[in-house]
Amino acid sequence: MLSLSGEPRSRTTRRPPRSLKQEYQEFLLQRIEEYKNILTREELLEIGDEAVRELEESAAGQYLLTEVLLLEHVDRIIAQRLRLPSFPRWRQKHRALRAAQRAPTHWGIEPDGALVQGVRRLEPGDLAVVLGAAALPAALFIAAHEAEVFFLDHDLAVVEGAESRAVTEQLAGRFQALVITLGGWFPDVAPAVVVIDPAALAPARTHDRHSLLAELKTRTRPGGVHVVLPSPSASEVIPLGPEALQAHYDGWDITRRRRAKAGAGFTATKPERQLDTAANVSE
Repeated sequence: MLSLSGEPRSRTTRRPPRSLKQEYQEFLLQRIEEYKNILTREELLEIGDEAVRELEESAAGQYLLTEVLLLEHVDRIIAQRLRLPSFPRWRQKHRALRAAQRAPTHWGIEPDGALVQGVRRLEPGDLAVVLGAAALPAALFIAAHEAEVFFLDHDLAVVEGAESRAVTEQLAGRFQALVITLGGWFPDVAPAVVVIDPAALAPARTHDRHSLLAELKTRTRPGGVHVVLPSPSASEVIPLGPEALQAHYDGWDITRRRRAKAGAGFTATKPERQLDTAANVSE
């Protein structure tokens, strides 16, 4: 497949939902790695010595002590110290957590808002692009519905904070946070839903902002939705409001709330047939 510029472009495929066993293993690894990161080198070596002693006692010379075997036993010792839950116990809590995370109110999102309507159209494994710090709750809400989320921002601190929050919420497996240069490189994806925090585009030069929006529109699947979030409260400075972005969606179906005030945001739905869609560009 070729991009509009003639460069090869891969087609984004929907990944199958992960099993609970896979999510459980990921949970264990994350907690173990977090614990290792707070240990001093001496403390980590002490756990290694403990693992060697236990393996030598249990092996009784029946097998060779390898580095892989040692590392696995170190992880088991740490899991015991942390009292990490068994799979049945974790599964029960995980299901309750995920059910709560799929409620928009869990993230402070309006239940009848455009974002919720867009997420209801997603299927497990669909992909969403979320841009800007204020859109992080939306990104985590989407990830809780088994969609793959690319969270983008130009600020490294924002991206690192988003990654940390995703780990805490046990959503990191479907969540990627990337630093991008507005108007520059963009991940090769074909989203079904795009969520934009207008304030995240404010620092960009006009040309770069236009380039980024054009890229997002081109990559969005036919029938896909762009949700442009509302501006902050009137007491805050609004560097770039949603109205400034609406002109970029000529030919798309624009939806706004009735009697909505200025800065309330809007939803733009891409026509089912549009020539600028990356997925429609033939080889």
